[in-house]
Amino acid sequence: MSILPQLDQSEVWFITGSQHLYGPETLEQVATHSREVAAGLDKSPEVPTKVVFKSVVKTAEEIRRVILEANASDKCVGIVAWMHTFSPAKMWIPGLTLLQKPLCHLHTQFHREIPWDSIDMDFMNLNQSAHGGREFGFICTRLNIPRKVVVGHWLNAGVQESIGAWSRAAAARQDLRTARFARIGDNMRDVAVTEGDKVAAEEVLGFSVNGYGVGDLVKHIDAATDAQVDALCGEYDEAYEMAKEIASGGAARESLRDAARIELGLRSFLTEGGFVGFTDTFENLVGMKQLPGIAAQRLMADGYGFGGEGDWKASAMVRAAKVMATGLPGGTSFMEDYTYHLPADGEAQVLGSHMLEICPTIASGRPRCEIHPLGIGGKEDPVRLVFNVPAGPAVNATLIDLGDRFRMVLNEVEVIDPPAPLPKLPVARALWKPLPDLKTAAAAWIYAGGSHHPVFSQAIGTEHFEDFAQMTGVELLVIDADSKLRDFR
Repeated sequence: MSILPQLDQSEVWFITGSQHLYGPETLEQVATHSREVAAGLDKSPEVPTKVVFKSVVKTAEEIRRVILEANASDKCVGIVAWMHTFSPAKMWIPGLTLLQKPLCHLHTQFHREIPWDSIDMDFMNLNQSAHGGREFGFICTRLNIPRKVVVGHWLNAGVQESIGAWSRAAAARQDLRTARFARIGDNMRDVAVTEGDKVAAEEVLGFSVNGYGVGDLVKHIDAATDAQVDALCGEYDEAYEMAKEIASGGAARESLRDAARIELGLRSFLTEGGFVGFTDTFENLVGMKQLPGIAAQRLMADGYGFGGEGDWKASAMVRAAKVMATGLPGGTSFMEDYTYHLPADGEAQVLGSHMLEICPTIASGRPRCEIHPLGIGGKEDPVRLVFNVPAGPAVNATLIDLGDRFRMVLNEVEVIDPPAPLPKLPVARALWKPLPDLKTAAAAWIYAGGSHHPVFSQAIGTEHFEDFAQMTGVELLVIDADSKLRDFR
């Protein structure tokens, strides 16, 4: 029941820069080459969006018109520009100053190798990317135009992977421009980092956040029919390993039905409001029997953003990461750095989890559906999915509001298998080693003001978030294997 956009329905427009100086025969070759490059990128499995060749632009007016057309297109998520020949950069000023879509500068050439035996000045005049791209680069820098520069032959896997990462970020940016998030209840009381300026967020990132009373949700929960609840419980039985007490005929089966009713109500509420993400908090549960556990987990798996304790920025980041990760192996989830492993000998580690709401897309196997007391919130025992997370590279990324600007903080991590079973830990969990080490990573994260609610992903990496941050105008601080705390500060 995915609510993620179909990335193959989004378009990246391919525009080639040239000029009339070279004559019609050369321009025909430029157009032919451009169509082939665009078609090659469009066919690449690394590029999830459509790549549409638009035109070879030769005048300031042609450039201005195609950029205005891109700005107005809901399908166009960004522009790839290639300077096949030398395109005098003053022609680009009227268009670039109007550009509202992300820009990728592809610095490539049609041929792979120089034809040493036959190269002449006709060949040189046709294939001028080497200095044509520098002219375009200068005007982008002079005008302070944000863009990604990708260098290399267009058939190289690395080039296509970089364009693919950029196109995923562009699709997520486009998705957020009209995204709506529901803050059910309010913020966890007295917590600072989960607050923020919603007006500024809409101005910078495009998404809107509005608050709703728990009663608005409870109406939808109460409207769920017994038949719907029974059907959803049957779906749980098929999909998960069920704890005995909530399996069919179990003593706590009614609690599973309550959890299913909450999921049905949440889905109805979110669908009716056109929301792509939400927050809740255990301090605002009037009229609900239990805090949404399995409901939040399954909604995230379908592409909804989620933030605990009213953290709407986390919800937006989860949604953006889900869009970027569409179709890729690995999962993405709301996360929290929960507790540390600090052995006297050996590497320090982080055990990540949350009270309930970890997305099952990051599960290493079939999740187990269990019921346990929560201990906070004063409600009935909630149902949740419990699992471990597979070993491998991942990232944690967060968005914070510093008052005068937004900032993203990202830490590359290495997920490892727990050294022993965790039989009494009733939540989904991931164990990781932060890069370069916990001492450096945790200090850097704290100096940067990073939230305790990152989005965790094993599907996408640093490059995706770098591209997303650049095209949204949000600064990004990266903590990786090369980070040194003095330099970072």
